[in-house]
Amino acid sequence: MNLPSTTTLINSANIDVDFPANESALDIEILTYRAWNELQSQIKSGSTVKVSAASMQGVASRIAKEVDRICQQSSRIQNSGEVRSWQISLVKHRVQKCLAYYHLGSRQSRIELHSTLAAIVYRYIAPMRSQLGFQTRYNLIEDFLQAFYIESLKVFRKEAELPENYTPRHSLEIAEYLAFTEQYARRKIFVKAGLSQQLIVLRAQTFSRRQPAETAIDIELAAESTKGEDAGASIHESALQQVRASMVSESSDRSEELLRENLITELIQYLEAQKQPECVKYLILKLQDLSAPEIDEILGLSPRQRDYLQQRFKYYVEKFARSDRWQLVHQWLGADLDQKLGMSSVQWQLFWQKLSPQQQELLQLKRNQINDQAIATALKCSQKQVQKRWAELLELAWQNRNKQ
Repeated sequence: MNLPSTTTLINSANIDVDFPANESALDIEILTYRAWNELQSQIKSGSTVKVSAASMQGVASRIAKEVDRICQQSSRIQNSGEVRSWQISLVKHRVQKCLAYYHLGSRQSRIELHSTLAAIVYRYIAPMRSQLGFQTRYNLIEDFLQAFYIESLKVFRKEAELPENYTPRHSLEIAEYLAFTEQYARRKIFVKAGLSQQLIVLRAQTFSRRQPAETAIDIELAAESTKGEDAGASIHESALQQVRASMVSESSDRSEELLRENLITELIQYLEAQKQPECVKYLILKLQDLSAPEIDEILGLSPRQRDYLQQRFKYYVEKFARSDRWQLVHQWLGADLDQKLGMSSVQWQLFWQKLSPQQQELLQLKRNQINDQAIATALKCSQKQVQKRWAELLELAWQNRNKQ
């Protein structure tokens, strides 16, 4: 299919491109036209700010190139057989993200991005175990994000093949850069054993580790000294209010998240020690929220093979949860011994009464944090028998806890 040049397409708003019916990939010119058409229709109808044709064409072209690059480099998209659907969907998503910032206006769009990124890094910006107030964390976030914006602009120039001195100046170009920065910040980076983290979080953790011990004290004092000063109606004042609102649900302790990460790492190591590489792969794919058909396709499994793998995976996970690392699992579930194994006071009393004297003694020794070797001596049995009895007791607790 021979298409006219991008310039001709963009200068002919009424042109109707006839897309082929099959799922072959669209070329750059058609993707550019789609992006431009979407931009033009929404900017014309809902904006009082004039956008030049050159600016709109440049943004549309860069969005098209980015989408084409993503689709070419993604093996998942290439193997899906629906490359064109992905292209169209991604173009629409990128355009809508750009327009969302554009419609906010130059000032409010910057505040929106600033508060969004600040909410993501709030937990990670301070050194571990440091007790910092909101204002202190906010000052650290300000320093960190200024550097991140510079990094993002450099990456944007490189990926969009722009000159090294390029700076977005017009409203639509600024919106494009802000949308790119948010997308760049949220990129998933694989760190270990198939686990991933957002790029901006990794940058914030690196920033935090580089802070000297006395930095927190200095910034805390500086924050206190400026509380009575009039900061004026600057962009940072508005951003501060939005960030504070965003932080209400983000300021909780990270202990639960760290516990989950530790649990996943331990489980992967356990499966590897049990020589179950397929179970490790299955776990990693499940953590990515992939559907059963997607997992089957990636691992090359038939439905029968998948059922067998699921049974094997369940067996090792239950063994891990009830013997090897029962304490870690129950702590994560909020069902540790200090919490009556997750039972209410009434359930715990009934459970205790059902136990034999030997089981009650085992449970009490475990609650006193006595190690298995000492328990084996006290109960006059082997450590292997202690572990088996404890697994049986945890099974009884699970049944009692989950009774209707």
